[in-house]
Amino acid sequence: MIAANTGRMVKVEILRQDTTSGNGYWQKFEVPYRHGMNVISILMEIQKNPVTENGEKTTPVAWDMNCLEEVCGACSMVINGRPRQSCSTLVDQLTEPIKLEPMKTFPVIRDLQVDRERMFNALKKVKAWVPIDGTYDLGEGPRMPEGKRQWAYELSKCMTCGVCMEACPNVSEKASFIGPAPLSQVRLFNTHPTGAMIKDERLNAIMGDGGLANCGNSQNCVAACPKGIPLTTSIASLNRATTVQMFRNFFGSDHFVD
Repeated sequence: MIAANTGRMVKVEILRQDTTSGNGYWQKFEVPYRHGMNVISILMEIQKNPVTENGEKTTPVAWDMNCLEEVCGACSMVINGRPRQSCSTLVDQLTEPIKLEPMKTFPVIRDLQVDRERMFNALKKVKAWVPIDGTYDLGEGPRMPEGKRQWAYELSKCMTCGVCMEACPNVSEKASFIGPAPLSQVRLFNTHPTGAMIKDERLNAIMGDGGLANCGNSQNCVAACPKGIPLTTSIASLNRATTVQMFRNFFGSDHFVD
């Protein structure tokens, strides 16, 4: 059952941008309030009736979304100055006017849509996957100890939303830091019994420019992560792992046992 309109109007301000190279500009809107509505509901109302607060016709606001269950990570944006998921952000928890902006860490495509290719390229750089030999049925893989599986599952909750990278002061257009999410995935896949086959490659990939040395340990990523992933714990663990890897590279792997 859809809650009835109470007559209340929600005030919204949206930072818009028509093209990738265009200048940003603010537009103000008012949408009818419904109990339990989220930020996505606001954008859908504007999409149905793209008219500004002053009654001027405009174009519908562009944004990304998919699952609407805080699983896919597509609907990330800056809401009242904080990067978060617009599907799980409720209007009743926000102060008005509600200000919506695109994440600044990534290039703007249009309005609230951003290009997160930078993050996906970082995942490619660290080979954030489990390598297998062939496409045929390989049968069951090696089992992980239950204790290790439990904390590895926490790392696997990452939905590549980019919120941690937006919150990190060391990630910017002018910096090469790959960010906390890709680093945490290195720890996850190096822990996997099969993924560990290319553990050395992943560690070497984060030992150079843009890797671990660029982390300032601000802890912003942990505070911002919508899934509560222990990102800085992963980074601390990788600091130790890369130190061992450095000596292995220098002296040879036969001198060191993981």
